[in-house]
Amino acid sequence: MKRLSRRQLLAAAGSAAATAALAPYVHAWGHDKLKVGLIGCGGRGTGAAEDCLRSSPDVELVAIADLFPDRLAGCRKNLTDPNRDGGPLAVKLDDDHCFTGFDAYQKLLALDEIGLVLLATPPGFRPIHFAAAIEAGKHVFFEKPVAVDAWGAKKVIQFGEIAAKRGLGVVAGTQRRHQNSYLETMKRIHDGAIGEIVSARCGWNQGALWVHERKKNESDMEWQVRNWLYFCWLSGDHIVEQHVHNLDVCNWALKGHPVKAVGVGGRQVRTEPKYGHIFDHFTIDYEYAGGVHMTSMCRQQNGTDGWVGEQIIGTTGASDPGGSISGSSSWRFKGENPNPYVVEHRDLIVSIRDGKPLNEAGQVAESTLTAIMGREAAYTGRIVSWDSLLKADASLAPKSYEFGPLEVPAVPVPGRKAR
Repeated sequence: MKRLSRRQLLAAAGSAAATAALAPYVHAWGHDKLKVGLIGCGGRGTGAAEDCLRSSPDVELVAIADLFPDRLAGCRKNLTDPNRDGGPLAVKLDDDHCFTGFDAYQKLLALDEIGLVLLATPPGFRPIHFAAAIEAGKHVFFEKPVAVDAWGAKKVIQFGEIAAKRGLGVVAGTQRRHQNSYLETMKRIHDGAIGEIVSARCGWNQGALWVHERKKNESDMEWQVRNWLYFCWLSGDHIVEQHVHNLDVCNWALKGHPVKAVGVGGRQVRTEPKYGHIFDHFTIDYEYAGGVHMTSMCRQQNGTDGWVGEQIIGTTGASDPGGSISGSSSWRFKGENPNPYVVEHRDLIVSIRDGKPLNEAGQVAESTLTAIMGREAAYTGRIVSWDSLLKADASLAPKSYEFGPLEVPAVPVPGRKAR
């Protein structure tokens, strides 16, 4: 697990601009299996690999990579278990196709046989890995969010454009975009079933999530990466890491991103050092073009009422975009609704094989930026505009990637200083 500087790890972002001039990338599979590599062997990565393999015929997982050997070993054991629920998976993992360390992703992407890569590390690594994957000529499925700061989101947009020029498919883990109930409802909203949209609201309110208690011999870096939910450079805070799903739906309904945001939030319950420096609740008022406002709230506090969903309000009705409309054109979805976590992989693979690869990089980057804008509004206590966000070039990433000391930033205090 050699030490890597931030400059080395971000090298792909600096050099890949020239990639746009390359000829479109074409992978000649014919009737051969599409070979897949997984970067990030935690629970979501393991789940994404299974979803991908279950989604389509002639797909095989041939390589995996993770920072930690124990995470890689657990993932490998899980995916190769012949007695797992649902039956065995198409997995062929030789020892020389299993990589660990900060540079593990580079070793996996160097394998010519891999046509599709799944990116499921903590979000802070996502722009780096996405840029490198596109440079390597791989189709990409990446989990949401796709960045933790504006710098990273802009890199995803940049390399998404490069991917389109090269004929590379890109699909994000915003599975609602591949769920029949959402697709049919959104079509009706856009066709005028609730009239003109005048406001919206969304939320992800729930109890606390897991926490990794620090072990005796763990360095600052190891502990933070294993406990990644609670450090902004890794997760973006829970408004970005989790609530981005609901914000993505609202952007989808409103056909664009907000122009500015003002918000409040704080750290009320999770105050111990093991919870890093993030907030445990946010409420954001987003304003879209035309003066349409959307109220967003998210909370991770035990003993509180929960709500995960969205509501779009129009001049003639309202909609839960997950499957119903009320008002003058009342309607409820009653069709088939297969698992969207599987369908999103199927849709990507079908599009690749049809020669019309999907590219969701831009839309998921905008939804990620929407979440970042809300976070910054709450952190600073200031109105944050979309234009000012796009001018931000600072990265939250550490100066170097190595197992050693890594200071935890102070908990943000609104009004104390601008970020």
